[in-house]
Amino acid sequence: MRTIYLAGGCFWGMQKFFDQFAGVISTQVGYANGPDDAPSYQDVCHDSGHAETVRIDYDETKLSLGELMDLFFMVIDPLSVNKQGGDEGIQYRTGVYYTDPDQLPALQAAFDAEAQKVGAPLTVELLPLHNFFPAEEYHQKYLEKNPGGYCHIPQRMFSVRKD
Repeated sequence: MRTIYLAGGCFWGMQKFFDQFAGVISTQVGYANGPDDAPSYQDVCHDSGHAETVRIDYDETKLSLGELMDLFFMVIDPLSVNKQGGDEGIQYRTGVYYTDPDQLPALQAAFDAEAQKVGAPLTVELLPLHNFFPAEEYHQKYLEKNPGGYCHIPQRMFSVRKD
């Protein structure tokens, strides 16, 4: 099992999107790469500096890191700063946070390929994970609990699973 942390705007939709794929073992939404204090959702909404992030545990024999990055880039605007869809603020910045330096070559290759595809440097952070604090329970699997909840990711993207 491997782990990667992805910030792609509102974490509700990111979690629902990634939960559909074979090879994703588990997901957890939380707050990453801000100050060391464990924030609340209210802190994050008031510019604590944390990014809404999804921790993804995955089986790399079923889903490679490169494939995860391809999926990630399908549902974000890699040129937008602190904004995805209608959500704006530092907590909605995009980022890929890793804990294993061995992941960096595959991540850098994915970033280089995406930058070439869009024809511009990406504004997505690519950094080691500094910290991650799980979000409150009501945020976990939020769109499963609240199917009509807002998300910047189009509804059709929640059924693109490839088994």
